[in-house]
Amino acid sequence: MYNRKFIFIASCLGMLMFGIVMTTLGAILPSVIEKFGIDKANAGSLMLLMSFGILLGSLVFGPIVDRYGYKALLIICAALISIGLEGIALTPTFWLLRIAAFIIGFGGGVINGGTNALVADISEKGKSANLSILGVFFGVGAVGVPFLLGVLSGYLSYELIIAGVGLVVILPLLFFIVLQFPIPKQVQGFPIKEGLQLLKEFTLIFFGFILFFQSGIEFTIGGWAALFFKEELVLDTNRAVLFLSFYWLGMIIARLLLGYLLNKISPVIIQFSSIGIAFIGALAMLLSNSLPVSVSGLFLIGFGFAAAFPVMLGYVGDLYAKLSGTAFSIIFVMALMGGMLFPYFAGVVGQMLSLRLSFIIVPISLCCIATLFWTVLNRISITNTVK
Repeated sequence: MYNRKFIFIASCLGMLMFGIVMTTLGAILPSVIEKFGIDKANAGSLMLLMSFGILLGSLVFGPIVDRYGYKALLIICAALISIGLEGIALTPTFWLLRIAAFIIGFGGGVINGGTNALVADISEKGKSANLSILGVFFGVGAVGVPFLLGVLSGYLSYELIIAGVGLVVILPLLFFIVLQFPIPKQVQGFPIKEGLQLLKEFTLIFFGFILFFQSGIEFTIGGWAALFFKEELVLDTNRAVLFLSFYWLGMIIARLLLGYLLNKISPVIIQFSSIGIAFIGALAMLLSNSLPVSVSGLFLIGFGFAAAFPVMLGYVGDLYAKLSGTAFSIIFVMALMGGMLFPYFAGVVGQMLSLRLSFIIVPISLCCIATLFWTVLNRISITNTVK
């Protein structure tokens, strides 16, 4: 019999790893551009490859965990993340760096989807609140890398710092090995027909489109904000990377609050309020050349982005509990399509025009998210009324 508390701790450690995956390339991007002499389009291709790896990991994890359980897959992918981080740190060539980016992406995609589905499975009530607490550890992992780089870059190379992070990832891996996980939900075989039927669920697809836009702008800000501060506000690389941590800090603080508020306040109110906060932050970054205003805007963006994934995953976990892994897999694949496309588009526009102009995609996407969320809420309300 598994221990619910230990499983939640393991999930949090896994999400911390995904936070490391998500922020590493963005944090070292200015240094990578200098080291390999590449332009923004090539730098964007790194994030595209990492995003493709996350997409592939998100595609395969759901049916596998529904049929075979979580343990083996999480162990394998934690090992891949460690190997990929060491590759990013030690590779002497750009094409090997691309392979390492894909590897950490694939491992991260499985870890992200698997830990979210796992927490949804073990949460009898308060799914969104528990998923929000889980998301705090994503923020801890995400803020840790740019913070370490900003503080230690004067003493150590970014390669040594990332190599050290890759070794730390081994600790959660060891915890996964000794822990007992829940048994698979479909021990008699995966119900292929029911799984495919989820692709026809318009409500699920709407949630997927919401996370398509959400993931796209999260990847864009996380990947390009440091370079934005370097180029648009004329900061040195170390300071630019350090300011990136304010984005993740905003997300951490918000998700700590959400772990409490989602048990007290309607997730609908929280989500629309969060969209408004992120919109204000995006306008502050777009319209101001002031460093304090831009940093405050970046913090507000992270704060406002925090609610979307816990709220949407909470709805999906409740609506599709029998095949939660597969349902999560579908919407994560849709989300990661946005995560692949948006940063690449931002890099291309940034190369041709400026990163400031490419960041216009953030407020536009927030408006799309608000519209889609309102639409899916009405659809759920009508469905419940008919029943």
